[in-house]
Amino acid sequence: MSTMHSILEQMTPEAREALLAHSHQVTFPAGTRIFRERQRAEKFWIIECGTVDLDTHVPGRKNAVIDTLGYGELLGWSWMFRPYTWHLGATATHDVIALEFDAPAVRELCTEDSAVGRSVSIAVAAVIADRLDSARTRLLDLFAPHGSGTPLAHAR
Repeated sequence: MSTMHSILEQMTPEAREALLAHSHQVTFPAGTRIFRERQRAEKFWIIECGTVDLDTHVPGRKNAVIDTLGYGELLGWSWMFRPYTWHLGATATHDVIALEFDAPAVRELCTEDSAVGRSVSIAVAAVIADRLDSARTRLLDLFAPHGSGTPLAHAR
């Protein structure tokens, strides 16, 4: 699990300050749909308080919860990659306080300042790697023999 501290602390102080300059605090009451699959990804968040379910649409059924994010975690990485649309949906399950970032402004910042871009990219890539490992473990827990779902990070 990535935390706000690890995401921001992975960055150089200059990159962290530059990124935070594009943020402001927001709140989402429990039950708020923050974004839906295939919508344009114009923002992203670092959760300061509360929880958010990531889900995927299942035709004819209720949305399937893929993961639950909490304190310090990055909500959203689709803003970083073309076509800049969400791969999953997100709903606040408990009242959320988060830092909200303007994705187009951060993409522009990353393009203009390669050191900041590298720092942000490395931090987001670490989150993506953690989420892929977590998804792998959940799939193995569901469909493989008992004990197959040991996270790769723990197997090393």
